[in-house]
Amino acid sequence: MKRIFLLFFLILSFSTLHAQLETSVVDNDRIETWHGKTIMVVTPHPDDDTFACGGIMHLLARNGNRVLVVIYTNDNKGSHDLEMTSERLARIRKAEEEAACAVLGIPKENIIWLGYDDGELEYAPAKTLCGQVTRLIRKYRPDALFSIDPGETYEQWHKSDHRMAAMNTMDAVRAAEWHLYYPEHLLVEGLQPYTVPIVYLYYSANPNYWVDVTDIIDLKMQAALKHVSQLGGAVDKYRDYLTEEEKAQTIAFFKKLHAQAGKKAGVKYAEAFRKARY
Repeated sequence: MKRIFLLFFLILSFSTLHAQLETSVVDNDRIETWHGKTIMVVTPHPDDDTFACGGIMHLLARNGNRVLVVIYTNDNKGSHDLEMTSERLARIRKAEEEAACAVLGIPKENIIWLGYDDGELEYAPAKTLCGQVTRLIRKYRPDALFSIDPGETYEQWHKSDHRMAAMNTMDAVRAAEWHLYYPEHLLVEGLQPYTVPIVYLYYSANPNYWVDVTDIIDLKMQAALKHVSQLGGAVDKYRDYLTEEEKAQTIAFFKKLHAQAGKKAGVKYAEAFRKARY
């Protein structure tokens, strides 16, 4: 019986400590004010980064931070056009991502492509996939990392690349801290273990951190519109432009989402994240 009470006490103590840590995270300094840091954004597809956190990406880049974008897939399946090929779509998606990042102030040299086929990330060798991202974390040693929230219900059950990217990224965050995971990183490349100080999880059902993007919402919309192949009629029959009506519809859709987040934050437009320590 004493052991049961001791175990209960330890669980309760851990839960209290975890809650305190979560509170301290929420009250920490604002990432929008950072300068001279390294930020890693990990995304399943070229466009999730723009749509989910393009605003904070721009603010960080504008403040002189190095923003690195790690993309799991080449997004080479997302077209209804029967004349489209995977090879051509991969080239289109790469160009669109580079154009969107350029609008946000991020050079194409800062984009790291892992090159997996769209929709097939969960079939990649799990240990290899985790090791790739673990290596990048150890190499670039980000002061903060953005990725998909692995706890979001829709992402868990309905988007295979999103689900796998979310889980794999957090597994890599954990592995990067301990030198006995992927010891070849240290033994062969001299990459020291590294603990990511803070993570910001997008597409979250439980956000606790909002970034005011009211002043840059139009710039973010410019970046979003660069992903032509995934918007409007270009999805069904590819063309390298959107009509004015399609642009207006896309902007209205995204502004509505940002306004909903902004309402919770007390601003006009916002991006929402779950901010936490691993």
